[in-house]
Amino acid sequence: MNGIHEGWFSEIQDDLWPGQCFSLKVKKILHEEKSKYQDIKIVETETFGTCLILDGIIQCTSRDEMSYQEMISFLPMCCHPEPRKVLIVGGGDGGVAREVVKHPDVEEVHQVEIDDRVVDLSKQYLPNMACGFEHPKLRLTIGDGFEYMKQHKNEFDVIITDSSDPIGPAVSLFQESYYELMKNALRKGGIVSSQGGSYWLDQDYIKKTMNGCKQHFAQVAYAVTSVPSYPSGNIGFVIGSLDTSRSLRDEPARKFTNKEIDKMGLKYYSTAMHKAAFTLPRYIEKHFYES
Repeated sequence: MNGIHEGWFSEIQDDLWPGQCFSLKVKKILHEEKSKYQDIKIVETETFGTCLILDGIIQCTSRDEMSYQEMISFLPMCCHPEPRKVLIVGGGDGGVAREVVKHPDVEEVHQVEIDDRVVDLSKQYLPNMACGFEHPKLRLTIGDGFEYMKQHKNEFDVIITDSSDPIGPAVSLFQESYYELMKNALRKGGIVSSQGGSYWLDQDYIKKTMNGCKQHFAQVAYAVTSVPSYPSGNIGFVIGSLDTSRSLRDEPARKFTNKEIDKMGLKYYSTAMHKAAFTLPRYIEKHFYES
């Protein structure tokens, strides 16, 4: 699978995003290989820095990765009043781990990534993200997240699923049975956050994912962030909570001052951004919550 032609990488996925593509000018191909699970490319681009590509789909670029990593991590953690123990499923580039360990309440972070080659290559080519693997709070397991959660019930306050899109090895992470598995691995009042796709591209699929989450969680909400290198320029997160005492769409349970935000080194997330992330265009809000 080679999406590079005449110096440009083009992300063409007709099954997921028919009729469109996003292209980046490539300065240099840093690495290419086929791992046990997926095609891996790492390229240096003209304007977006280093880019990780899995099965022809952009996973992150060094220019805009913080908006995704910070929001998928801090949205659920700040919805929880005391996120002591966190599980990350996926996230082989290390970006989510880098963010989760910053939260002052977090004591333990466990991560399960199925493809060790993504981890190794991220350490080599994306050190500003993979630094998350070096933190003493983190324990990394190379393996299957499904099997891991089956063996760790009622253990976690927050579970974050940092997956690629619903094709290939990540397809099962968008199904209703996966939310049941996460629920069983959570403590009382636990919260989950999963990559949920863009409402510009497939509203019905997102609603289906939310409905699957609703089968097992008392509250379900959809939040968005801006990521220019992703299709349509934004992406959302499906967030589920077992806690019925506060709405996910209200003020966060944990608020940080700007001084605290700066001390943690956050570039995108803030308490104001947290609240804004749950504000959707009216027609999307009606589709997700009223229809």
